[in-house]
Amino acid sequence: MEFELDGNAALFTAASSGLGLASAEAFAREGADVAICGRAVDRLAEAEQTLDELGGGDVLTAEADITEAADIERFVAETVDAFGGLDHVVTSAGGPPSGPFLDMDDADFYSAYDLLVMSVVRTTREAHPHLRESDAGTVVNITSRSVQEVIDGLVLSNSVRRAVIGLMKTQAREFAPDVRVNAVLPGAHETSRIEDLIEQNIERGEYGSYEEGLADWADGIPLARIGDPEELAEAVAWLSSDAASYVNGAAVPVDGGSLRS
Repeated sequence: MEFELDGNAALFTAASSGLGLASAEAFAREGADVAICGRAVDRLAEAEQTLDELGGGDVLTAEADITEAADIERFVAETVDAFGGLDHVVTSAGGPPSGPFLDMDDADFYSAYDLLVMSVVRTTREAHPHLRESDAGTVVNITSRSVQEVIDGLVLSNSVRRAVIGLMKTQAREFAPDVRVNAVLPGAHETSRIEDLIEQNIERGEYGSYEEGLADWADGIPLARIGDPEELAEAVAWLSSDAASYVNGAAVPVDGGSLRS
């Protein structure tokens, strides 16, 4: 699908793998200039090669920890300097540790807040002046379906991620009409993380095959499968494009219909 993002400049946080990288790939296929950051140098190098091969736009990679304000400030500045401006921001982050409430201490909650919320606060604050100057300024936050329906054993994600939706709704009003702000709420997608979890369960004897693991992850999803990361990425690209020019402040589930709320 074509979203006419050719020549646009887009920044993606924590996008050396997973849904963040898939989203960057969708923009690269459209011919956009893309900048991604991550902490693992080897994964950044692999991601850079993948993005370079997909489209005609430029690619920037930066080693950065999104829980560090100085790293975010530097990443945004390097992106604007490299591309001459900034049109789109897509925020993502790795998931915080799993576990029930009574297993978490104060430090766990503060760490999750830095990772999931303050990273978005700082990125959008730094990016806003540049997005406002663009004719196509957008922000899309990749969050989780847990912001609408809690998931057992994920108290940090369930509780902390909801702040991103409140922030998104507020920014959608304050940044308009110059910049649109939306969010996507992914369910299970076949990322490397899920692949690793299934392989670990196979080694422990919990699954007899990879296909059995996929079927288990798909249990309860009306479409009877988990998502392809490219499907989530297409939703992100659409929200960033003129095709979604009247969509602002929306939290869009991409979960095969698993949400009941």
